[in-house]
Amino acid sequence: MWNRYMGAFLGAALASGVAGSAQAAITVLGGGFAQACSEAAVTGELDRKFEELCTLALDTEALNARDRAGTLVNRGVFKLRRQEYPAALRDFEAALKRQPEMGEALVNRGAARLGLKAPEAALADINRALELGVSEPAKAHYNRAIAHERVGDIRSAWLDYTKAAELDPEWDAPRKELARFTVSRK
Repeated sequence: MWNRYMGAFLGAALASGVAGSAQAAITVLGGGFAQACSEAAVTGELDRKFEELCTLALDTEALNARDRAGTLVNRGVFKLRRQEYPAALRDFEAALKRQPEMGEALVNRGAARLGLKAPEAALADINRALELGVSEPAKAHYNRAIAHERVGDIRSAWLDYTKAAELDPEWDAPRKELARFTVSRK
């Protein structure tokens, strides 16, 4: 497909920050605070009270390693949504200490690193997450597109925004980003 197109060029200059990154929450079952935290993270809640549910679960509930790591990821997602990048990064790193191959933790750590203006590190995390597999690959491709764009790899950014739009045709964000590009034949 790319053989026909030799390059993609931004139609407008890059702003200081491309669109916000996408977060991937983890479903935790079994009831209690951890499940309530999970449900709030999955549905896109922002209020700090939902983050507090995650902390209560971590402090008071007997969680297996996966659910503890998932609850850390979900708590980090709330912080990420409020652009509290250092705090979010700590939660994602704590989750990865418990479950080093948790793709969602890597995607979200990548998103936090994007917020901290470390796109090379974000690329490494997101690439690894895609190798491991994630439940929402469109979000991973979207975040990787942002990272590619920030390091100046416009062709790869375009490809990842395109892949994100293809994987989740109902999601507007990738299509909005693609509208900024002009593809030319050479």
